[in-house]
Amino acid sequence: ENDGLRPSTNPAFWYVSDDGKEVKFSYQELEYSTKKIASIFEQQCGIKRGDCAIVMLPKIPEFWLVNIAAIRAGFVFAPVNMMMTLKDLEHRFKSLQPSSVIAHESVTDIIDEATKSVTSLKSKIVVSEKPNRKSEWFDLNHCKSDVANHKCATTRSDETLMIYFTSGTTGYPKMVEHTHASFSFSIRDYGKFGLDLTPDNIVWSMADTGWSFTAYNFFGAWSMGGCLFIHQLSKFSSKKTLETLCKYPIDTLASAPLVYQSLLGENLEENKFKKLEFLVSGGDALTGLIMQQKSFEYRFGAMGKPMPGVNLAIVDENENVVSPGVLGEIVVDRKTAIGLFKGYKNNPETNKAVFREKYYHTGDLAYYDKDGYYWFKGRKDDVINSSGYRIGPTEVEDSIVVHPAVSEAAVVGSPDKDRGEVVKAFIVLKSSVEPSEKLIKEIQEHCKQTTAPYKYPRKIEFVTELPKGPSGKVKRSELKKREKEKVSKN
Repeated sequence: ENDGLRPSTNPAFWYVSDDGKEVKFSYQELEYSTKKIASIFEQQCGIKRGDCAIVMLPKIPEFWLVNIAAIRAGFVFAPVNMMMTLKDLEHRFKSLQPSSVIAHESVTDIIDEATKSVTSLKSKIVVSEKPNRKSEWFDLNHCKSDVANHKCATTRSDETLMIYFTSGTTGYPKMVEHTHASFSFSIRDYGKFGLDLTPDNIVWSMADTGWSFTAYNFFGAWSMGGCLFIHQLSKFSSKKTLETLCKYPIDTLASAPLVYQSLLGENLEENKFKKLEFLVSGGDALTGLIMQQKSFEYRFGAMGKPMPGVNLAIVDENENVVSPGVLGEIVVDRKTAIGLFKGYKNNPETNKAVFREKYYHTGDLAYYDKDGYYWFKGRKDDVINSSGYRIGPTEVEDSIVVHPAVSEAAVVGSPDKDRGEVVKAFIVLKSSVEPSEKLIKEIQEHCKQTTAPYKYPRKIEFVTELPKGPSGKVKRSELKKREKEKVSKN
């Protein structure tokens, strides 16, 4: 930036609040601000290299500044979602045993309640607009610091950088431990090869601060010298999202599949986007409805190809690499996977199951075609085994959601004494549609025409909403548990 190698008109960080106020940081201003915060953490809060802090902040500039300041100071940070309940927080504090918590003023009361029995906690730091009145909470925004003398910690590549909690879609959330090497290498490649970023690009990351997709997008943008754009949008609105894309020169949008599906409900032809060129998604499979849009010019329905430097394979249950077109599990070659996470913290049983001698087992089922494109079919623990057929829920859901009456759908296996399992679909209808037996038969016939007949949902239940985790991912485990209990009672 100082050498004039990136456009001065493109900030490093561009933030827009709910009320439309804008804040912009250059890379030089980011450096100054994060040095200041790192100095406060070390000198006034007593946080040392290797300590661990839970970070519970909404989409405000301080969240991103705290992340970089933590890296400078060399302590481990674990972001959590702002929508966590008391039970959620109690589990996370008990599991992680952090020495510090950095939180927004709106959640200090619930954190106080959740940490009553947490003996590891040494400091509580609050981010607030007005001076904080709670004596046990250190006020980050209203104190002074010595910026000039701050020295960045010289951390090792294998030291833990950050810990993310999984969505908990298959049980209690697990703690995913990333190192300074796994994040710096993998996210640099994500920014370079996944997003194809340059210093001219502006990336709008819509992910919640407690979701790892947030880290991928801001590290991805900044590692390539690009601009990270954040709109506070405390409450999602498809119309407000489209207005933002029309007003600001955003060329890359990174968001969850549910956001894209919501945008498709609007009249896109009425909107003239300022600069939008690329759409990025993560966290769940894109539905068939989204993939059918003509703006997608790549191989319809495919995941794509592995990024350069990432050695993937699809193997059978004995870790033999399968041929093109054969369904198997996606695995990662551990010897060459510098960007692979360190492991699940305090979970030796799961680590033993997924970190084998040669491969890391992802649990994702897919096949690859003759051109090397990967095609996702579902999670290994979500596959439905019906009369010997292995059915991935995603392909059935894709078939269902393109029906004009359907808003959302989730598919699980329902226990059956004759077939082992049958396909069961939980469907959210559009607001203008009434459920009926006639509609059930119509959706079933529709599925028989749009996917293999043996995959159609023999059972359909209309629901008002689907259970979802903080990232918006459907909790199929809850639906499976509900269905199993229902069948056993009958």
